[in-house]
Amino acid sequence: MENINNIKRVVVKVGTSSLTYKNGRLNLRKMEKLVRQLVDISNAGIEVVLVTSGAVGAGIGVLGLKEKPKTLPEKQACAAVGQLSLLHMYQKMFSEYGKHTGQVLLTRDDISDRKRYLNARNTFFSLLDLGVIPIVNENDAIAVEELKLKFGDNDTLSAMVASLVEADLLAILSDIDGLYDSNPNQNPEAKLIPSVHKITKEIEAMAGGAGSSFGTGGMATKIKAAKIATAAGVSMVILNGASEDIINRFLEGETVGTLFHGTESPLQSKKHWIAYEAVPHGVLYVDNGAENALKNNKSLLPKGITKVSGVFNDGDPIEILNEDGQSLAKGLTSYNSFEIKQIMGLETSEIEGVLGHKDYDVVVHKNNMVLI
Repeated sequence: MENINNIKRVVVKVGTSSLTYKNGRLNLRKMEKLVRQLVDISNAGIEVVLVTSGAVGAGIGVLGLKEKPKTLPEKQACAAVGQLSLLHMYQKMFSEYGKHTGQVLLTRDDISDRKRYLNARNTFFSLLDLGVIPIVNENDAIAVEELKLKFGDNDTLSAMVASLVEADLLAILSDIDGLYDSNPNQNPEAKLIPSVHKITKEIEAMAGGAGSSFGTGGMATKIKAAKIATAAGVSMVILNGASEDIINRFLEGETVGTLFHGTESPLQSKKHWIAYEAVPHGVLYVDNGAENALKNNKSLLPKGITKVSGVFNDGDPIEILNEDGQSLAKGLTSYNSFEIKQIMGLETSEIEGVLGHKDYDVVVHKNNMVLI
C-alpha cells in the first residue's frame, strides 16, 4: 500500500490543528501547502477526497471569539460562519491550480439511512468521474444532536467516507507523527510504531486523549477510525500534517507515520454499513443458546429472544445483546418490534399462528447480520 502505483483513490482527513492558529483563525500557509499536495496527487492520476475539520474553529476566528463556545447554538453559529470562510479559501486555492471542488455536507443520518447512504455513494462517484475533488465536512450548522455526539469526530467521518467511496487509502493528518507505544509528551523514550497489521487491545491501550483546545479528536478516535477503515479493506495512515510534503513522501514509499493495514478479507459493503454506519433503532436480548448459534454463523430465531427494547420497523438496523448485556451482533430485523414481542420464545412453526402471517422463518438472517 505504501507504493503510489497501488493506490487509485485516497481520502485525506485534515484536523483543526493542521488548519488554524491557536486562536482559531485559518493558517493560510498550512492550507496552501495541503492544497498543493492534494493537487499534485490528483495530477499523478490518483482520485482525491478531502475530509476537513475547521469549520467551528474558523468561525471562532472570523467572529473574534477568545475561546471555543460551550453551548450548541453558539457552536452551530460558529460552524455556519466558519464553513463559508473555510470553503471559500479551499475553492480559491484549488482553482489557482486548475482544480474544481465540490462541497459535500453529511450528517450521521445521511450515513445510517441505507437509501441516503447509497445516494451519497453515487454523488461521490459522479464528482470523481468529473475530475472534481469533493470536500467533505459534517453538517454542524443544522445537526440537532450535540456536535461531538454525531459522528463523534471527523476521524470517524473520514473512515466512513473512505469505506463509502471504496478508497484504497485513508490518510489522517494530525499534529503528531503517528501512534507511539506511550505518550511522547510525557515519555521521551516513547517509540513510534510504523506499522500495525491488527488492532489489538494493546494497540487500543496506547491511545491518548485529545490534543489542542480547538480540536476534538485524540489518538483514541484515530484507532476507532482505523477499525472502521481496515474492516472495509482500506489501509489507513496517521501522518504529521506539519511535516513538509508528508503525503507525497508516504506515497513515494518513505517510512513515515503509522500505517494500519486494511484486512485482506474485508466486509462486503452492506455488512460494513450494518456494522459501522447504521445506527441501531432497537435492541434484542438473547439467551445462551441463541448466542452460541450466532457465534456459529446461524440466523437469529424467535425462540432465542428473551427481551425487546425500543420501537422499530421491519428492515431497521438493531443490536443484539447476550444475557449479560454484552454486544454480540448488529443486523437488519425481518419483523418489527411489536411482532417480535409476540413471537419471542416461540418456535418458527408458531409464527403464523400468532401473527396471522409468516414472511420469514428468522428474525435476523445471518446474511443481514455482522458479529461484533
